Amino acid sequence: MLKAVFALFALFLTLSLYASSDAQVLSQAQKHLHSANKGDIFRAYNDYKTLYLKAMMNQDEPLREKALGGIVASGKKLHIDVAAYENELRMLQNRKNYLKQEQKYVKPTPKPNKPSKQAKKIKLNSATKLKSIYWRGGKLVLRFSKRLRKHQVNYFKLYDAKTNRYKYVFDIDASLLSRSQNLVKPGIESIRIAQFKPNKIRLVFKNDSVVKIRFKIAGNEIVINATPTKKVKKRIKPKTKQPPATVPVSKYKRITQKTIVIDPGHGGKDPGAIGYGRYKEKDVVLAISKYVRDYLKMRGYKVYMTRANNRFIKLRHRTRYANKKKADLFVSIHANASKHKKAKGIETYFLSPSRSSRAKRVAAMENKADIDDMNYYAKQSFLMFMNNHKIVASNKLAIDLQQGVLHELRKHYKGVVDGGVREGPFWVLVGAQMPAVLIEVGFITNKEEAKRLVNKTYQKRFAKGIAEGIERYFIKNR
Repeated sequence: MLKAVFALFALFLTLSLYASSDAQVLSQAQKHLHSANKGDIFRAYNDYKTLYLKAMMNQDEPLREKALGGIVASGKKLHIDVAAYENELRMLQNRKNYLKQEQKYVKPTPKPNKPSKQAKKIKLNSATKLKSIYWRGGKLVLRFSKRLRKHQVNYFKLYDAKTNRYKYVFDIDASLLSRSQNLVKPGIESIRIAQFKPNKIRLVFKNDSVVKIRFKIAGNEIVINATPTKKVKKRIKPKTKQPPATVPVSKYKRITQKTIVIDPGHGGKDPGAIGYGRYKEKDVVLAISKYVRDYLKMRGYKVYMTRANNRFIKLRHRTRYANKKKADLFVSIHANASKHKKAKGIETYFLSPSRSSRAKRVAAMENKADIDDMNYYAKQSFLMFMNNHKIVASNKLAIDLQQGVLHELRKHYKGVVDGGVREGPFWVLVGAQMPAVLIEVGFITNKEEAKRLVNKTYQKRFAKGIAEGIERYFIKNR
């Protein structure tokens, strides 16, 4: 019966969405919205809801923003509770402002009347792409797709007397393969890399004291050694018992009042993926989750776990538990698997009806234990309707978690692969009333990663990286 209802709903939704163009529906809804007739306003409300669903399916943010504005305006006239849509609209607008602020130092490229020799030269260099950026022995390494020449790298310093800030800037004739990002190094206020111009990357070190910058161009790499000159004062050890120095208590009192739910995937009758050495996903993720809990508690956070032993919990009960605890964050921990034994890497996902075949494959594997009896339309319908207003916050959390883990692991291990931050239709994240992410700690089917995942030292370091990422998220979004 449930399958039939969802199938009919999906069919009706599809027919409704494509019956007329977006512009026609918007125009019609706008007229109905300003009508004195209550029936017309109801029609406007339904039209805006239809456009909203279409925007979510097609990932059309401009249409989604217009539809949300219409839902809120018509809903208030009809005295319908539209608080969730209003929050989602606010989040969407805040995200646009957030992205504008992040790019505030990016100046528009003036269009020359005639292409100069220099412009031709830059166009020629656009084939050079940044493949990866990572820390190696405390030095920042930028690896490119091609060998770099000296004229492709321009380094200079700036000082702002008003804010007492030093800036160390690298302009590189190349392009990013992914979005702009922030990096972290103790003693340096901020490190940011972004696409400054269509064919130029800008890397900026910003600090309130002098930083010694030394760099070299070696083949297709730039290796940068950035050493802050300001000495960090040692903290005076209090008389009361405190956690070990390797896991400092958060200095931000308001942050440590936060509640976090950690969700070790699978359990009990559901072993999850079984990989190299017959290692089971459910055992690996439970061990890492316990270390995450301990690290966060040491920092002063209130932490709960959906399971602390080997028992099976239905997916929908996991976020229900987090909602009951009024958690500020929900982090689900899993291990990846592939028929290709060489597949490796750490990935972090946030909830979205993604079209990516890779995300769908991973999600299908994690969703399988609990929703085999739900057809495709039912799953998609649920994913469209639930938790949309938390997508932006979850995206930010996923980025901070991914960076925190990579930063911690690359200090101790070689060959740690960044699988990236991705969207995915994960059933375990549906229904969460807080930012929620799912982290794949590595491929348990890969010999090297599987051996690391069952190693206690590696598990602790991974957990510490997750804790660092969570704290970084709270600091940036206070």
